[in-house]
Order: sequence, then structure tokens, then C-alpha cells
Amino acid sequence: MNESTSLQPGILLVLSAASGTGKTTLARRLLGELPDGIFSISVTTRKPRGREQDGVDYHFVDVTSFQERIERGEFVEWAEVHGHFYGSSQAVVEEARARRGVAIFDIDVQGGHAIKRKHPDAVLAFVLPPSMDELERRLRDRGTDSEDTIRRRMLAARSEIERGIATYDYVIVNDDFERAYKELHSVVIAERCRRGRVDLAKLRLEMPGTSDAGH
Repeated sequence: MNESTSLQPGILLVLSAASGTGKTTLARRLLGELPDGIFSISVTTRKPRGREQDGVDYHFVDVTSFQERIERGEFVEWAEVHGHFYGSSQAVVEEARARRGVAIFDIDVQGGHAIKRKHPDAVLAFVLPPSMDELERRLRDRGTDSEDTIRRRMLAARSEIERGIATYDYVIVNDDFERAYKELHSVVIAERCRRGRVDLAKLRLEMPGTSDAGH
């Protein structure tokens, strides 16, 4: 993060990764261990898949409702992906700021960049698989996709990984889940301690520069 970036209370933590990397499992673990953690449940116009539940995995809405939310300014970011719309709630940002909490966004690089443009102090962390071969093995082990689908997922994964490595603040390799989680948690700890995020009101200190007035 650029040192000139103005930090605000609360942390907006964006987690991105290629499908099959374990990002969502890491996000859920982090949420469970952060008393002030707030998970951003994305809004989408696509239909539920498998055991997905409304209000747990996504907020499922129709296109008209999604459009109305855009017009009311309810999304911090939104985009169209493969013919469906996805968006992240602005209310989660406001809650994290008000509570000095940690808002966790489990979204793609496109969404991460959109949040960073609006909130330059957002923290972007990209989760990598141990290798592309291991990622392909994980996708095949699911047993739910055709050969063509796997190939397309691998191409999409390579593009997402290249963009994430080039632009994100932190990169975490998920070759060992416990170690990857410790690294992710360490990012949160370090970001809490950044100058500008620590609440110094009780110290009653002069603001930087005020003591130099008139010199």
C-alpha cells in the first residue's frame, strides 16, 4: 500500500483466488476467529447451485431487484460474470468503518480492483494453489465437471492468478492450510497496527504538525 494512502477505521479485506484454491475455507475460518469480523455475502442474479442457501452462500435476487439496488447505491462493487450479475454490499463497508471491524470480501480480482478504486486503503490478498498441476487435480477430484469445463476453468484460473500476482498487496500460497491461515491472520494483525488505524484518542496527543505551528 502506498504510504500516502489515507487509512480509515476498520479493514476492508478482499480475498481472491482461482476456483479450487481454498479461499472460501480460509475466509470462513478467519471469520470464525475474528470477533469483529463481518462477512460480505454477495448478491447475485444466478440460481442457487447444489446445496447453496439464500442468505448464507449468496443473496439470490432477480435482475429487476439487482438493478434497483444499483440505482439506490447499495453496492460497493458489482459486475456481470458469464451472463449473471454479482455485487457486494456497501452496508458491509459502513458497518466495518463504524465498528472498526474487519469486512471480508470473498470475490474475484475484478471486484477487488473495483473496491480498491473506491477505497484505496482496502487490503487485497490473493490465495495461490501450490502449483497449476495441483489446482487441476483438485478440480478433477470434484468429479462434477466435464473435460471441456475443466480446461476452461484452468484457463480462467491462469488469467486470474496472473492478474492477482501483479496487482494485489499480499500473496498467500495455500500448500498447507494451517500455515496459509496463519499467514492470512498475520496480515490482519499487521494491518490493524498500521499508523492511522490505531485508535489514539485516549492518549490525547497533539496531531502531527500542530506543534510546529509558527516555526
